[in-house]
Amino acid sequence: MMTIILMGISVASFVLFIRRLLINSKVKNKQTKNVEDKLDRIIELLEEKKR
Repeated sequence: MMTIILMGISVASFVLFIRRLLINSKVKNKQTKNVEDKLDRIIELLEEKKR
């Protein structure tokens, strides 16, 4: 009985760990996309200024 409880806790911990990794990855991807968009805008403005 105790083994089943420990296995359940282990599985739950592992699932929560993976979930946290996925959430953090999504946040980092969103931040990276925002930075890329801003850099693209800066490049556009610099190119317009050259003309």
